[in-house]
Amino acid sequence: MTLDTGTHVLMGVALGSLASLDPAIAHDPLLSRAVLIGTLAGSQAPDIDTILKLHNNAKYIRNHRGITHSIPSVILWPLLIVGVMTAVYPETDWFRVWLWTFIAVAFHVFVDIFNAYGTQALRPFTKKWIALGVVHTFDPIIFVLHLLGIGGLLLGAHPGYTFFTIYVIIAAYYVLRFRQQANIKQLVRSTIDGVTEIITVPTWRPREWHLAISTSDEFYVARIKRGRLLILDRFQKRPLPDHPVMNAAKRDENVAAFLSFSPVYRWEMNEYDDHYEVRFTDLRYRSKGYYSFVAVVQLDRNLNIVSSYTGWIFSEGRLRKKLELAPN
Repeated sequence: MTLDTGTHVLMGVALGSLASLDPAIAHDPLLSRAVLIGTLAGSQAPDIDTILKLHNNAKYIRNHRGITHSIPSVILWPLLIVGVMTAVYPETDWFRVWLWTFIAVAFHVFVDIFNAYGTQALRPFTKKWIALGVVHTFDPIIFVLHLLGIGGLLLGAHPGYTFFTIYVIIAAYYVLRFRQQANIKQLVRSTIDGVTEIITVPTWRPREWHLAISTSDEFYVARIKRGRLLILDRFQKRPLPDHPVMNAAKRDENVAAFLSFSPVYRWEMNEYDDHYEVRFTDLRYRSKGYYSFVAVVQLDRNLNIVSSYTGWIFSEGRLRKKLELAPN
């Protein structure tokens, strides 16, 4: 759910190319190469927390785009990268290498706030998720513009001026997306009474957006398609009850991770012959009629956790298999 790795790699190349606008870098091949290595490493470093997926989804959800995208990390990543480079790379202008590596790290964190997932970029001052919801995690227009820029380099275009032009176009594209978002919110407020919050989730299709809308007592799940607002689902808001089963479920690691991340969800609590099941469904992510980001916990009659899962899933059958495989 982050800006895709491929785009971040291309942004590293773009920033390394922009650095050539500095004559000191443009006329020093060794320095230019070191800066490019720094921008490529810096454009990837904050996403090192993706490795947490190897542990479990709960750790990943709780921590991805958290501390690795925080203010201290933006400062420390460039120092770490340049420190490693100085140990293995010949002498060069390390201040310029550090500066462009810092720009790459900061730019990575900056662009990640523009999709629906967001980051905790203001840690340690706040753990609030900043998610502006104006571009998809993979935006084909941004990706293709970077590819065109690299194509220009291969044809002999000036790297700095080429990507300066590309980024002016991308900046204009972001302004357009913010205007689209503002028009969508205006349409929603004119259609639904008493709206208190609108979460926009862009898709990779420029004219299609998913929406999670809150009023004082209801949730609406909707879609914008070619300028039309389509209401897909409508749910009554229900606060989490002070109930022994719910209280036990909230202590589960997967459920706690889900609740720490999801700003808009509905819950269900079901009783069966030999167990209870509690399900939490994030209303932001609806695909082909199925809500793909969930947390589910099963408890026995003594309220011991038997099985649980959180993450992105695209069928009920697959979810059941995950619960069967989850450790007791």
